Amino acid sequence: MEITLSVNGMKCQGCVDKLEKFVGELEGIERIQVDLPAKSVKVEFNTPATKEQICEAILDAGFEL
Repeated sequence: MEITLSVNGMKCQGCVDKLEKFVGELEGIERIQVDLPAKSVKVEFNTPATKEQICEAILDAGFEL
């Protein structure tokens, strides 16, 4: 599956790295593509990862959806 989410609070490459780290730790994540200028992230994933877990990981990283 694939989702694209708007993420507020990303300002630099450090933010991108942090977001990728938190989401990437979830089991089932296949690909993370962050678009800093557009303030969005596209995530390709399979079970057991869920959209809810991905959203929670983004929030845990300190960003807003």
